[in-house]
Amino acid sequence: MTTGQRRWASVARAVPILRWLPAYDRSRLWGDVLAGAMVAALLVPQSLGYARIAGVPVQVGLYAVPLALLAYAVLGSSPQLIVGPASTVAIVSGSLVADIAHDNPRDVVAITSALAIVAGVVLAAIGLMRIAWLAEFLSKPIVTGFVFGLTLTIVIGEAPTLLGIPKPPGDLIEVLVRTARDVGQADLRTVAVGVVALTILFAGRRIAPFVPWGIVTLVVGVVGSRLLDLQADGVAMIGRVPSGLPPMGLPMIPRDDLGSVLVGGVSLALVALAEGLAASRLFATRGGYRVETEGELIGMGAANIAAGFSGGLAVAGSLSKTAAAEQAGSKSQVTGIAASGLVIVVLVAFTWVLEDLPQAVLSAIVIAAVWGLMDLPAMRRYRRVRRADFAAAVIGVAAVVLLGPLPGLGIAIAVSLLVIIYRSSSPRIEVLGKISDEKAAWGRVRGHPDRQPVAGVIVVRLDAPLFWANATAIEDRLLAEIDKWPGTRALVLDLEATTQLDTTSADVLSHLAGELGQRDVSLYLARVFHRVESVLERSGFFDLVGPEHFWHSISQCVRAARRDTGLKGGSKSDRVSAPGRDGVSGPDDVGAPTGAVNATLTLEPDDEGDEGNADDEVEVLDHDPTDDEAAHDA
Repeated sequence: MTTGQRRWASVARAVPILRWLPAYDRSRLWGDVLAGAMVAALLVPQSLGYARIAGVPVQVGLYAVPLALLAYAVLGSSPQLIVGPASTVAIVSGSLVADIAHDNPRDVVAITSALAIVAGVVLAAIGLMRIAWLAEFLSKPIVTGFVFGLTLTIVIGEAPTLLGIPKPPGDLIEVLVRTARDVGQADLRTVAVGVVALTILFAGRRIAPFVPWGIVTLVVGVVGSRLLDLQADGVAMIGRVPSGLPPMGLPMIPRDDLGSVLVGGVSLALVALAEGLAASRLFATRGGYRVETEGELIGMGAANIAAGFSGGLAVAGSLSKTAAAEQAGSKSQVTGIAASGLVIVVLVAFTWVLEDLPQAVLSAIVIAAVWGLMDLPAMRRYRRVRRADFAAAVIGVAAVVLLGPLPGLGIAIAVSLLVIIYRSSSPRIEVLGKISDEKAAWGRVRGHPDRQPVAGVIVVRLDAPLFWANATAIEDRLLAEIDKWPGTRALVLDLEATTQLDTTSADVLSHLAGELGQRDVSLYLARVFHRVESVLERSGFFDLVGPEHFWHSISQCVRAARRDTGLKGGSKSDRVSAPGRDGVSGPDDVGAPTGAVNATLTLEPDDEGDEGNADDEVEVLDHDPTDDEAAHDA
């Protein structure tokens, strides 16, 4: 490959359209364009509704679409994903804007677009720096609860419009109470319009899921409004929608709001990241292709920057619109390009049609768009599977309902981090016993009375990596466990969960060995990774306990401990063959310490039926973790 070819290949990797467009099969063009028309039919009403959710004029939702679709088509790695205003992103954006702009209508649109640009820069930076794992720190149950609370906020906030009464001021609880108090003043014609629109949207989804019921409802609303002259009867309309191309340029925001916009943009980016990656990965799995996570983030970042630059709100990958495109026969990003063109046509020539759209119809579109985000099945599943997850989801709901969206988001992130810290700093330790009739298999004693620890030797497994934050707590638990077993002469610590070690943890292990020595108990380490062993050697732990206290398998470690402490040797069934220094093994060979040679064991599957127990997992089978490490490094 020449230098020029290498340069072109490098550019093509950074700009995916240079890879797929030259190879595009023109026979697919008509199908992709038709799919683009289907996507546009979904985008127009949904964008209007999501703009309403975000608290900005309806045209802002349409402004976000054209350049975002084009930017993703150029830089996105998925051939199918459709980006656009999305329910979760719109909800978060609206909540951020409400707190930052303080209901100042002059700043609302500018701050909305600025949030989109900041979110786009953050997404692109995450992709370029390859740190997409940051999004995984948001616990899914907490995010489910947070979105559930936001959805409640939206639905309750749209209720006055559906009833034809003024929206009362105040927080969510006040709005709910005052709306319930004023329900007797509802305008019956407005209520009828809202009920008809909701019926079309919800019943239509059940009857024909792939029909764009949003555009059907919009058309019915506009035609019905004109035929029945609903405005003359007091039904509120959305009014004039400016026509023309989106305004281009950087939004001008008050200098005092810059810090809040930067922080809010990061929060918005994390939400867009989670929603967009979920959509792209789902369709990649269904389509049998792979998407590059970093490329996806760069593509979504570019889409958000483009949306904000054109005066729109933030966007994300959309499951519903991508599914509709796939159903219509979409095979490439030509679909997104076609949809972009059609939305521009609507902006230039057909916004006048929207002037006679009843506000109650738009509220119905909004409610239908977000209704599914109140994920009751997920909440019930969390309660059934793990009550701590259910509690986390409830905290997310309560934080938004009681304190508001922005404090709720802060609490959701804080609780996610606290859960991570708690779990990593308070790992469970399990006492292990030999599984009868299983070769070199050890399992937890708790809940299994048939598994008894070896006399005089306690085998303990750490269910999480040992590191500086949990080392002291683990030491305390190990000493407390030893005190429960009188007559113990040796502690075998299974360190397979620990792939790397820090100085603090190594010092704690040295202190543990000293504390055990005062109790006349020897410390042995089993299944130690090479990186961990190297740290222990440099820290002086080797000099303290000796390399003969390191073994590749639990069975070898137990036999060595019984031998060294003068306990009775293991039975024949407990013996595990291992190669000696000369590579020759015998049936009675005790094996070699980890510092000397790798031990090779033949493992047999656990047939006791415990593999379905999440706490027990697969029973601990002796093997050499350094073999895994070598394979990983290779």
